[in-house]
This record gives sequence, structure tokens and C-alpha cells, in this order.
Amino acid sequence: MKNSILTLLAVSTMLACKKSETTTVNQPMDSTAVAPSVDSPAVTADSTTVTGTTNTKVSLSDQDKKFADGAAQGGLMEVMMGKLAATNASDKNVKNLGEMMVKDHSKANEELKSWASTVGYTLPTSLDAEKQKKYDELKSKKGAEFDRMYSDLMVSDHKEDIAEFKKEAADGQEASLKSFASKTLPTLDHHLMEAQKTKSGIK
Repeated sequence: MKNSILTLLAVSTMLACKKSETTTVNQPMDSTAVAPSVDSPAVTADSTTVTGTTNTKVSLSDQDKKFADGAAQGGLMEVMMGKLAATNASDKNVKNLGEMMVKDHSKANEELKSWASTVGYTLPTSLDAEKQKKYDELKSKKGAEFDRMYSDLMVSDHKEDIAEFKKEAADGQEASLKSFASKTLPTLDHHLMEAQKTKSGIK
């Protein structure tokens, strides 16, 4: 009888152990079941990070891109032609005009490059076919012929520049680029005035 009781106790103890083992085994399964909800926030966090990264990249409108490209090439041409004028012009006022263009447009070009670096935009680093043709034509001129062509180009180009910078200041989407356009306009107005004065003074 005692043996029977002991056997029953032993069986009960074994069953109890098995039950606790089953519970123990089930717990990891429960925690695994909970795991997807733990992982879900992580996925959300990742997607938020990706979205955040995308949002930090400045989205430029077609107007902004067109203006930035035109301003970069125009500024480059002004510097290149200004250097030609500083060495090839026969008229002192034309030389001075060229030197002013090199100085002011080099500064504006650096500001534009700094902006492009900040927003991650790649500016053109060479002239387009039309501007290259103008530069090559000017380079082939000498003396008074050079003076006349250079001053003519500075008047016509600055009229175009002023129109483009005004358009960007009014219609541009990117705030810092609009600010650059607005800030540069007075310099361009001054350049146009000096170019017209120089042109009228050439004999």
C-alpha cells in the first residue's frame, strides 16, 4: 500500500514537472509571438529615418534648376571674358570693366557653388555651345574691335542676366537660391550701368 502511495506521488510529481516544462517551453513561444510587434516599431523607425533623409535633400523646381545652371555658366563666361578684357582691351575703361567683372562674378560664383554644395546640386563647370562660341569670337578680336565687341556683350548679357535673376527672385521655390538672386541683382544693375557707360565712351 505504501508502495502504491509512493508510486502515485512520484507520478504526480513527474506530471507537475512536465506541466512546468510545458509552461516553460510555451513562454518563449509566447515571447516569439510578441516579437513581431516589437520588431514593427523598429521597421517604422527605419522607414521614418529613410523618409527623414529624403526630406533633408532639397527638391528643386525646374525653374530653380534652370536658373542655377544658367547663373553658373553665365558667371563663368563673365569671368573668362573679363580676364580677356583685362589683358586684350586697348581702352582703359574696358580693361577696368573687365577687372570688375572678374572680381564681382568670381565672388558670386563662389556663393553659388557654396549653395549647390549645401543642397547637393551639381552645377555645370563649363560653357554651353552658345556661350563658348561668344567667348571664342571675342578671343579672336584685337584693339578697338575687341573693345566694342566686349562692351556690346556686357550690355546685352547683363540685360538677360537681370531678367533671369528677377524671375528667380519672384518665381523660384528654393529659399536660399531666391535670396542669392535678390542679393545679386544690385550688382548686375551696376554692371549694366557701367557697361553702357563704357560702350558709349568707346571711340
